[in-house]
Amino acid sequence: MKKKTKKKSNPDKVPKRFRVTKRILWLDHFMNHFIVVGGVAVIAAVMGIFIFIFVQILPLFQGAKVKPLAEHPLVDSINEIIDFDLDEWAELPVVIRKDGSVRYLDLKGDRGSIEHNDVFNPGESLSTLNYNSLKRLLVAGSESGKFAFSKLNYRSQFDTASVRTIHPDIESSDWYVLSEKGESIKFVDYGEGASNKMAAGICVDSSGEQHVRAVTLEQKRSLFGGGGNITVGKRFDLTPDIDQEIQQVDVSSNGDLILVTSTTGEVFLFVFESGELKLRQRFWPFEGLDDKRVHSADFLMGDVSVVFSGTGGENRIFSMSLDSGKGQRLYSMTKEFDPLPEPSIDYYPGIRNKSFLLMGKNHASLRYSTTESIRWEQDFDFDIARGVIGEKYDKLALLDTTGILHLFSLQDPHPQAGLKAYFGKIWYEGQPETDYIWQSTGGTDDFEPKLSLVPLILGSLKGTFYAMLFAVPIALLAALYTSQFLEPKLKNFVKPTMEIMASLPSVVLGFMAALWLAPLVDTQVPSFLLLVIGIPLFTFIFGWGWLKLPKQVRMKIPPGFEFLIIAPFLLIVCYACWNLGPVFERIFFVVTNPDTGEQIADFRLWWPDFTGATYTQRNSLIVGFMMGFAVIPIIFTIAEDSMSNVPNSMRSGSLALGASRWQTAIKIVLPTASAGILSSLMIGFGRAVGETMIVVMATGNTPVKDFNIFSGMRTLSANIAVELPEAPYHGTLYRTLFLGALVLFIMTFFINTVAEILRQELRNRYKTVE
Repeated sequence: MKKKTKKKSNPDKVPKRFRVTKRILWLDHFMNHFIVVGGVAVIAAVMGIFIFIFVQILPLFQGAKVKPLAEHPLVDSINEIIDFDLDEWAELPVVIRKDGSVRYLDLKGDRGSIEHNDVFNPGESLSTLNYNSLKRLLVAGSESGKFAFSKLNYRSQFDTASVRTIHPDIESSDWYVLSEKGESIKFVDYGEGASNKMAAGICVDSSGEQHVRAVTLEQKRSLFGGGGNITVGKRFDLTPDIDQEIQQVDVSSNGDLILVTSTTGEVFLFVFESGELKLRQRFWPFEGLDDKRVHSADFLMGDVSVVFSGTGGENRIFSMSLDSGKGQRLYSMTKEFDPLPEPSIDYYPGIRNKSFLLMGKNHASLRYSTTESIRWEQDFDFDIARGVIGEKYDKLALLDTTGILHLFSLQDPHPQAGLKAYFGKIWYEGQPETDYIWQSTGGTDDFEPKLSLVPLILGSLKGTFYAMLFAVPIALLAALYTSQFLEPKLKNFVKPTMEIMASLPSVVLGFMAALWLAPLVDTQVPSFLLLVIGIPLFTFIFGWGWLKLPKQVRMKIPPGFEFLIIAPFLLIVCYACWNLGPVFERIFFVVTNPDTGEQIADFRLWWPDFTGATYTQRNSLIVGFMMGFAVIPIIFTIAEDSMSNVPNSMRSGSLALGASRWQTAIKIVLPTASAGILSSLMIGFGRAVGETMIVVMATGNTPVKDFNIFSGMRTLSANIAVELPEAPYHGTLYRTLFLGALVLFIMTFFINTVAEILRQELRNRYKTVE
C-alpha cells in the first residue's frame, strides 16, 4: 500500500480575508510574552514591597547588642569612691570620692585627670554623700545637721578645627540646715522641679535615735525671671508617721514625693501638696515573699514609677495611678521581672527612656520598664562595683572592684518595641489597669510611648463594618434592580452615572463629611434614625400594596418604570421623617441636664446617659455614611455586570416555567452571579479598609476600642497618614508605622484569599454551559 502523504496547504490558495499578516503574528507573539512578563513584574513588585516593609520592621524585634570597647584604670582603690558617672559623649567620666572631691578622667584627650577638691563650701565636716544620676546632683550631709548640693554639668567647646573638648562645670550651693537640733545626717537626698525644692534625710541624735526630717527651699523670682537667694522654707518631721527602723530615704527628682524605706521592707509615701507634706500610703513591695526586705528603691525617669530590688535579686516596679475608691494617686505593682541570679548591688536609671541597669556581683542586666522586657544581660569574669547607662543610650560602663572601667557600646534603638508592646496588654504609667493604648507622643521628655496596634486594628474593622453595613444593601439592591427590572434605555444613563460617582476624590467626600454632614446630623440624629428606619419600611409596605392592586392597574405602568410611582411618595416620607425627628426626640430621648437639673430632649446627652458610651459629633455614623457613599459605586458596577452577564437562556427558561421576574432574579440570577457579587464585595471591602482621607477628616481620629456608632476611631491607614510626617527617619515610630502597613496588608490578603476560595467554589457550583 502506498503511504498517504498529508497535503500541505498552499498559502496562495487561502482567501485573502483569512490570511494573517506577519505584523499581526509578530504583535500577537509580542503581546503573549509581554503579558507574561507584566504579570511576573507585578508579582515581583508586590513581593518587593513586602520585603521592603519586612526589612523596615525587623529591627523592632531585636534585642540590645552590647560589645566591649575599652578598659581604663579609673581609681586606685574602689573603697575611696561612692559613685561614678559618664558624660553625654562618654569622654570624661567622673569619679565621686567619699571626701566630697571629684575626679574627671579624660578618655579622648591628653589632659589626664582633672581634680576638683572644692566641690562644697568649706566649714562643714561631711557625714554622708549621695548622687542623683537623673539630675546629676551630688548631695552632702554634715555632722552638724546641714546639707548642700552640687550640680555636675558638662560644657562642650569647639576650636577652629571643629575639634570638640568637654569641660566639667560644677555649681555648688550654700549649706542649709536640715536639723535645727544639730543632729548628724546619716543619709540625705534632694530634688527640685519647676516649683518645688525639697531635701529629706535620716538624722541621728546624740542618743543614736533616728529621725526623718525634710525641708523645702524657696527662691524669690523677679518679674524678669531672675532668681534671688535660696532660703529654707518649711520644715517637717516625718518620724511620728514612721513606726519602724529607717533604711533609706528617696526624694523624687521634682521634689514633690518622698519615699521612706524601712529595714523590714515596708515603704512610706509622703506627698507634698498645698504646702504640706503628708503621709499618703504604706505598702510592702515584696509582700508574699519569705524575705520582704528591700535592698534598694529608686525612682525611674519621670518619678511616676519606682524600681524595687530585693535581697534575693527580686525586681518589681510600682507605678502611681488614680485609686477610684480613695480619689488619690497611689502606688501599685505594675511589673515584675525575672530575679537576678544573685542579690543586686547597684542600680542606674536611663536618662532618655524607661530603661534601667540592674547589677549583681558579676552579672549585669539591662531592662525596660514599659514592656517588662530584659533587653540584655550577661555574666562577667570580674566583680562589679558600679554601672552606668550612657546619657545617649549608646554606651554602658561597668566599674569593677579593682578600679578598672569597662566601657561597652550599646546598640538598642527600639527598646520600647516588641510583640507585647504592639499586640499585648500593658500596664502603662498612670493607668489603673493593663490596657491597649496608642499614644505615640507626649508633652514631656519622660513620656512613656504607648504603641499598641490593637486600637488601630479595631478602628479599621469598625470603620469598614459601618461603611459596608451602609453600602452593601444599597449597592446590591440597586445592581439587582438595574440589571433585572430597569428599562434598558434608563440603564444606559444610570450605570455611567454610578461609575462617575466612583471617581469622586475621597478628600472631597471627607471635606463634605466634616464641614457639612457632621454638623447637620449632630443636632438631627433622631431625624436621621427615622430616615434609616422609615425609608426601607415604607418601601416594603409600598411594594406589598402594589402587588395587591389589580393587574389591570399595574399593567398601565410599563415594566422598568415602576420607580416613577414610588419616587414622589418616597420624597414625602423623607420630608416627614426629617421633620418628625424633633418630635421623636421629645418623646423618647429625654434626659436630665447635668448643669441645670432640668429635663430636656437631647439625644447627644441621652445616649451617654442611657448606654454609658460616648457621643461625639464626628463619629462612625458619619464615616459609615460617607465612606459607604464612596464604596457603593464600586460594588454596584461589578455586581451589576455579573448579574447582567447571566445567560438570557436561564432567565427565559425560568420565566417560561411560570416564575415571576422577582423569583427569577432571586432564585436564578443571584446564585449564578454569586461569584462576581462576592468579588464586588471584596473589592469594596478593600476600598473601605484602606480609606484614609475620609476617616481622617470625618472622625476625631482617636484610637478607641469600642464599636459604638456614635464615637470615632483611628484606622491603620489614617494613622500612617497622620503620624508619618512627624516620625523620625528610622526611629521606632517610623518603623512601627511600617508594621501597621504590614498588618493592614496581612488583613486584606487573608480576607481576599478566603474570598477567592469561596468565589471559586461558587463559580464551580453555579457555572453555566452555553
